[in-house]
Amino acid sequence: LPPAASTSASPSPTPRKHSTAHKGLWHMDGRGMNFQPFCGSWADGVCVFKCLVNRDTEYCRVGKESVLITLGYNSALLQFKSHSEYSTFSNALKRCWNQKKENSVFSQRTEEASAAQYFQFYGCLSQQQNMMQDFVRTATYHRAILQNHIDFKDKVVLDVGCGSGILSFFAVQAGARKVYAVEASSVAKYAEILVRSNNLSDKIMVLSGKIEEISLPENVDVVISEPMGYMLFNERMLESYLHSKKWLKSNGMMFPTFSDIHLAPFSDEQLYMEHYSRANFWYQQCFYGVNLSSLRSAAVDEYFRQPIVDTFDIRILMARTVKYTVNFTEAEEEDLHRVEIPFVFQMMQSGLIHGLAFWFDVAFVGSLVTVWLSTAPTEPLTHWYQVRCLLQTPLFAKEGETLSGKVLFVANKRQSYDIQIVAVVDQTGFKSVKYRVGEILSQKYITFAGCF
Repeated sequence: LPPAASTSASPSPTPRKHSTAHKGLWHMDGRGMNFQPFCGSWADGVCVFKCLVNRDTEYCRVGKESVLITLGYNSALLQFKSHSEYSTFSNALKRCWNQKKENSVFSQRTEEASAAQYFQFYGCLSQQQNMMQDFVRTATYHRAILQNHIDFKDKVVLDVGCGSGILSFFAVQAGARKVYAVEASSVAKYAEILVRSNNLSDKIMVLSGKIEEISLPENVDVVISEPMGYMLFNERMLESYLHSKKWLKSNGMMFPTFSDIHLAPFSDEQLYMEHYSRANFWYQQCFYGVNLSSLRSAAVDEYFRQPIVDTFDIRILMARTVKYTVNFTEAEEEDLHRVEIPFVFQMMQSGLIHGLAFWFDVAFVGSLVTVWLSTAPTEPLTHWYQVRCLLQTPLFAKEGETLSGKVLFVANKRQSYDIQIVAVVDQTGFKSVKYRVGEILSQKYITFAGCF
């Protein structure tokens, strides 16, 4: 391309003194701003290149009359003939940014700091590797797609949150005609590199942006994604997955199709005492001459409101599980803003109930076979592990008695949920109410901060 709209794979393209875009056209649409610069001296007034700019596009001012725009792994230096032309273009950029900020469903439900941290983490190849090396996860998706190849043969597929693009490659292997791979983090540039190096640019189109903000050129036959977080709901990616249905044809398919979240009471005296022991640090009355004991109660609350992401022996479970199903083909985004799961457990053994354990399964319902991905403690371990929520006050129950109550998930703007657990031993009236304020920031990308 002429220097007027130079693109470069290097992070700092070198401007040239004659790289002046004399004219430019732009217009706003639902996706953002389409910009087409023209250059008379270099291109006889024809379009040199065009690009889509939205609120996620990185740009900065260079000098008095130039703008440097980052477009995926390329950069474009736009130099204007006059300050008035620069100002007009700059104001259009600002209007585009503000428009998307107001209209984006994702932006409305998510704090900017949380989103920035989230996408920064998933932009790392090390995290993509962590997920890809989860054999159960990757192999199950591969099997679900390839064994239902007739659902992908000559079809148009949407991959939501494609990451490295591995699921998009699976779809092509199954015969997909076209795959639109949407990724909001900076890993999109790596997905594009993989697509090109595997000579699949004619099959896979990587779209950098959030599914709530991008636009597709056509509707799709199948939506694929890996939207599950800890405890199924964490990270609120499921809402983006459901949002993608606006591009799905009326008879389209979703992989995964539905999910079951399981919960059961457990007894684990050692885990319970470990948490109390940690909080007892604040029970010291002479720590280098300072009395810390006034903070012990707050420390206990903090430790016990943090869910534990790990695995365990199923023998600690005290009753059969209760299951709650989310059908992705029928559910709407709003259905996940508040999720209430009632439960009644019949105790299979006597003892102290220290909390509730959670895990999930997802099903890929294809035309040929239904494939299951399970994160249960009885199955091979995945990077989702299992999640346990401790009760600060354990409940004693005898074999045959019933434990009833509810788990309430309320979505917050930190891409997670606040949780309330109410549990009662019906025969004795013993009750434990657990309010969980905060969120579990996925262990996949940072240590816990608050609660799920």
